Amino acid sequence: MFTGVGRPLEIEELEIDEPAAGEVAVRIEASGVCHSDLHVIEGEWEETPPIVLGHEGCGVVESVGSGVAGLAPGDRVVLSWYAPCGTCRFCEQGREWLCVRTRADDHLMPDGGVRLRRPGGGDVRPYLAVGSFAQRAVVPASGAIPVPPELPVEVGALIGCAVTTGVGAVVNTARVPPGASVAVIGCGGVGLSVVMGAQLAGADPIVAIDVHDEKLALARRVGATHALRAGGGLAAELRSVLPGGPDYVFEAIGLEATISQTLELTPRGGTAVLVGMTPQDVSVPLDPLDLAMNGKTVIGCTYGSARPRIDFPRLARLAISGRLPVERLIDARVALDEVNGAFERMRRGEGGRTVLLP
Repeated sequence: MFTGVGRPLEIEELEIDEPAAGEVAVRIEASGVCHSDLHVIEGEWEETPPIVLGHEGCGVVESVGSGVAGLAPGDRVVLSWYAPCGTCRFCEQGREWLCVRTRADDHLMPDGGVRLRRPGGGDVRPYLAVGSFAQRAVVPASGAIPVPPELPVEVGALIGCAVTTGVGAVVNTARVPPGASVAVIGCGGVGLSVVMGAQLAGADPIVAIDVHDEKLALARRVGATHALRAGGGLAAELRSVLPGGPDYVFEAIGLEATISQTLELTPRGGTAVLVGMTPQDVSVPLDPLDLAMNGKTVIGCTYGSARPRIDFPRLARLAISGRLPVERLIDARVALDEVNGAFERMRRGEGGRTVLLP
């Protein structure tokens, strides 16, 4: 439970309703620990507590509400944190990641209600209509995507956000063609997934950039052809690998400094793809003459421009086949009551991805 800015998350026992029409109850088997949750804890994204955090979830359907088709008890599902309405103009265009009628951003079910409360009263919202730092969740049926039962639950959890965002940024948002050169700034869970997506797309070279040697080594393991340590001489080092500069530069951190650096490293005719989520009210200088004279492109990316009902099963199959080595991102599996330690590791920039096993 998130109970206030800067406070450690707290374990509480809550009451949970059965699913209403168009909803499903899920037993959470694994939940990724994502930087978006840390934005809330640190107050960088303004949210009103109490909230059950967690939005990278994988679990098993326990029961379904009326009107739910295609899901049944026992199905393994990956949870989408942007459950689309299916009827707005963006959903009808096949761009569900831009849905304007979802209530997920408000941490509410489609009917505007919640299914969690403290004993004796007091509604509790699930973060992004998921709330996966828990043993159970009730979610919109459009946000529960069936995947093969043999998919490891830890891998399924990361498909719910980091992997879909990073791989999707390459194959859906930027549509990187085979043979294009790629640089990735930031090798956390999303940045490493960008690296995996670039390898899937046939990009070459793939240059990973980070301040942590451990993360650069991990980037090599999941597909980077080169690894550069961020610092004062980065531009020259990148030119030594790619004299003309990379065709695509992906920013996967969400900091003012690294976004500005991304725009500077994007060469004539190149494309900058902004994937990392910044704190609220962050802005960066943009030189429109540089963009115009040098034919640069800047693309914003949310959730990897994904259609979860299509992309989650596809990514699951790639992971099962070994073509998408998601399991290499995971270096810690911890219990629910160890979540605050997981966020301390994230603050220090240590290691790969942590997965909670409720």
